[in-house]
Amino acid sequence: MTDQQVKIGIVGLGNMGSKHARHVIDLPNTELAAVCDRRPDRLEADAVPEDVPRFADYWRMLGETALDAVIIATPHFDHPVMTLAAFERGLHVLVEKPIAVHVNEARRMIDGYRAARSRQPDLVFAAMFMQRTWGQWRAIKALIDAGELGRLQRCSWIITDWFRAQSYYDSGDWRATWKGEGGGVLMNQCPHNVDLFQWFVGMPARVRGFVSFGKHHRIEVEDEVTAYLEYDDGMTGHIITGTGESPGSNRLEIVGEHGKLIYENEELLFFRNAWSSIKQIRESAKGFDAVPCVRETVAYEPRQTHGHEHIIANFAAAILEGAPLIAPAEEGINSVAISNAIVLSAQKNESVALPLNGDEFADLLARYIAEPPAAEIDG
Repeated sequence: MTDQQVKIGIVGLGNMGSKHARHVIDLPNTELAAVCDRRPDRLEADAVPEDVPRFADYWRMLGETALDAVIIATPHFDHPVMTLAAFERGLHVLVEKPIAVHVNEARRMIDGYRAARSRQPDLVFAAMFMQRTWGQWRAIKALIDAGELGRLQRCSWIITDWFRAQSYYDSGDWRATWKGEGGGVLMNQCPHNVDLFQWFVGMPARVRGFVSFGKHHRIEVEDEVTAYLEYDDGMTGHIITGTGESPGSNRLEIVGEHGKLIYENEELLFFRNAWSSIKQIRESAKGFDAVPCVRETVAYEPRQTHGHEHIIANFAAAILEGAPLIAPAEEGINSVAISNAIVLSAQKNESVALPLNGDEFADLLARYIAEPPAAEIDG
């Protein structure tokens, strides 16, 4: 590794991997040193310069090229074994979201990383949660971390603007299957939102999920979800998502004693209380008077791109300079755990506690792969 560039191999040249290849080529602190994909047409795509070594086998790429790091952009089920193989060779890893399909595999990846770090303390493990770079989410995170909302009371996110037609699911026989993807909207469309949810307000203690399988599409996985999240400090959360609404919504509300944040239609508003609502509840002699508030528009930096290049550049900076990671992959287990808990809770018809019993969800996933639950529509 030079002092200026990280030599990166990319495995998986599909929709995302091919974009990552272009970013690695364009960024000043990275070099595209190798690519890997099982499909010859992807290996010959214009996104890959002619002088870059190409491989159909991941283990050959690891063994036959001088790499510093890998970017893993393969189907979800491949992430753990490919990540662990890279760690065994002392390579840094940037893995696509979700980091794994279920928490046991995520824990196995994290355990492997920690073991590798005992031998190589500077090893870097990052996740492609690029939405953490977006201006509106960074502004929300900064306000919460600065204590502007005070004690948090509720976080509710309606994210139903993930509309998909049946043709989307019909484009590949692996799509929207338990065997191919390990889940539906929670595993494929919503990992970023679930990651941001826990990034903002932390991990819940209990989750109650209500899940519909194939309610709007001829698929075997979930396409409509409502979840209720409980926190030990009394805060509550709600996640409502699906791929069957048009028009859909993307509305986030975060409420604390000092006011309320609302993000919708690219506008971030802060309804700032004059004083604490908790104080008002306890001390006001006027039974019907809410706390006076002012409406503020919160400015944030609009995004120019999806932000994948920022995560890759940060990954390289962490390797070269020890820069703090925007999205440590160790935190990727949190969104996996919440998504797993929602599905498990729906199956059990009761709340489930976190940290999640990984064995219980792994058994459920194996049953769903062997015999998918009945879809709610026919035709």
